[in-house]
Amino acid sequence: MSFEAVIFDFGGVFTTSPVQNFAEFERKHGLPEKFIGGVIKTNIHDNAWAKFERAEISLDDFDSAFAMETKAAGFEVTGKTLISLLSLRFYPAMVDALARVKTAGYKTGCITNNLPKIDSRGMLAPDETRETVTRIHENFDHIIESSKAGVRKPEPRIYEMMCTALAVAPDACIFLDDLGVNLKPARAMGMTTIKVPIGDVAPAIAELEQLVFAD
Repeated sequence: MSFEAVIFDFGGVFTTSPVQNFAEFERKHGLPEKFIGGVIKTNIHDNAWAKFERAEISLDDFDSAFAMETKAAGFEVTGKTLISLLSLRFYPAMVDALARVKTAGYKTGCITNNLPKIDSRGMLAPDETRETVTRIHENFDHIIESSKAGVRKPEPRIYEMMCTALAVAPDACIFLDDLGVNLKPARAMGMTTIKVPIGDVAPAIAELEQLVFAD
């Protein structure tokens, strides 16, 4: 199969996953395993997290709305507490993989669910270099941020927007994400998908390189 473009998620692909931070918080505070993720996945297109990623509600509204949702699920966690857990670290190997893909002549894009006024730089651990973000962004032909576009993964429209921006058909694209729920609609429209395992990007990089650099 001949590919023309590689499309990446950001958090959990170029960086550690917020899910890892959620798990640590849950263990520390005696919450059930995957509690936070379960709340985020409930009513996935219309819950507080979804609305905030589309910039439909303010930070204060998200703070209270997420607290209500988690309280209803059994353990109250405020929205601002959740945001404080978004402290991520880079995977240099994936940053380098993007550069190799770009140098090889593929079109590149990034589809990221992010938060109003909290872009990829704002989600970094304090000791991470922001120059790395600049390097990553320079290797993308196009970036779609949910908080600016008003649409988010896994809504099919956001994948269609990227294909239009890159002028490619879905079946000419490879898409990498760490969440299966975000891969499903991409795969349904014809993209070849790669799931990035939480905590270990090496298998995904190997799979990507097999697809784009195979003889």
